[in-house]
Amino acid sequence: MKTSSERIKQRLRRDRPMATISMRVPEDVIEDLKEVAPKLGFSGYQPLIRAYIGQGLRKDLAKLGKPEVADLEESLRRHGVRDEIISAVIGEAVHRGA
Repeated sequence: MKTSSERIKQRLRRDRPMATISMRVPEDVIEDLKEVAPKLGFSGYQPLIRAYIGQGLRKDLAKLGKPEVADLEESLRRHGVRDEIISAVIGEAVHRGA
């Protein structure tokens, strides 16, 4: 079993593989995401969706007893890492079971 430190190091790797998914979303929701994304500092609506997913996932993981995820998020935020990046990093890593 990996230590918390090993998990955190893995989650910060930039060369993690990405998976492409397809999901149906109402067109008006996509239009709203496209409008909101640049106002929140995101490069597009897909990074915003990943951020939303990551935020919800981190909350659920914290409830389910994964405190290292919350610790990592807090540390990255203190170091000035944007929420978009935090969400992408943690969401991808946790989804893969890191």
